[in-house]
Amino acid sequence: MAAIVGGFGGPALAEDYRQNPFTLAYGGAIAKNEPGKVNIHPVKYRLGGLDIAANVYTPANYDPKKKYPAIVVAHPNGGVKEQVAGLYAQRLAEQGYITIAMDAAYQGGSGGQPRNVDKPAYRTEDIHGAADFITRYAGVDAERLGLLGICGGGGYSLAAAKTDKRFKSVATLSMFNSGRVRRNGFEDSQLNTIQDRLRQASEARAQEAAGGKVPYVGGGAAATDAQIAAMPFEMYREGTVYYERTHGHPDSGAYPNSGGAYTVSSLLDLMRWDATDQIDLIDQPLLMIAGGKADSLYMSEDAFAKATGAKDKELFKIDGATHIETYWVPKYVDAAMGRLTAFYAKNL
Repeated sequence: MAAIVGGFGGPALAEDYRQNPFTLAYGGAIAKNEPGKVNIHPVKYRLGGLDIAANVYTPANYDPKKKYPAIVVAHPNGGVKEQVAGLYAQRLAEQGYITIAMDAAYQGGSGGQPRNVDKPAYRTEDIHGAADFITRYAGVDAERLGLLGICGGGGYSLAAAKTDKRFKSVATLSMFNSGRVRRNGFEDSQLNTIQDRLRQASEARAQEAAGGKVPYVGGGAAATDAQIAAMPFEMYREGTVYYERTHGHPDSGAYPNSGGAYTVSSLLDLMRWDATDQIDLIDQPLLMIAGGKADSLYMSEDAFAKATGAKDKELFKIDGATHIETYWVPKYVDAAMGRLTAFYAKNL
């Protein structure tokens, strides 16, 4: 992993997806499929009338006639399967699991128009759809299915696991409660503008319905060093560097890939949703992992406390790690993998 040097400067892409035949943008990524090793299999399947793009990772010496436990890995908001979701999917495949990392509908390499719609119902259905697909994949033991959600994918994984009992265990990494943050602001810093933002979202939907231009939150030109430094929260500063500079994945054929933008009209759905609504319905074993220094830690702590129905639950804080550092810093990834390995070994 190339280091970021000179403040927010350094290499344009520390993990350049263009140098990888599978366009993977993480350290240690598979560069070619070899017999006897973990292999990657790009796939597409239909969900809700759309093509979903995904990568399936199979363990070393994979034999489709045998039975393997499987894990669905849901990516962060603004992310794609080739980034941190792929990293953890590959690392879990190294532990003997068949894993799938998929692009959300309307995002990444998956179909859907307009681009970058970000609605909780869609993101949750993505997870159910990945379970549909992977449980029919050759060699998968459908009775040993796990779930891992990262950042926003963590919040949506909690939502999926409330009702989808095909998932025998659920884990989150750096969970981000998209509804709470879009409604209240990060660290509940925008409580006084909720109604104004709801009116903006309502106007955006009306504009779309009338055939006008689709308004977006975010996107546009890459942030400058000064703009990054001025961001009030560490997660957003480090996230901008991760997604724009060190692990970016700007395009995927006909569709733009990671970039963090989402339609303003999505806020109509996001702002009335919360990852912790009815979270007591989760009765599966639950592991929540977060950086001990992460400014997003409060979201995992809040969800963990409310998950009163989980038969067996643990909140593991990675000492010294921020939110984004759990995505790529080797010692923090290793710490997370150590907990995940033990958790799935016990519960799948």
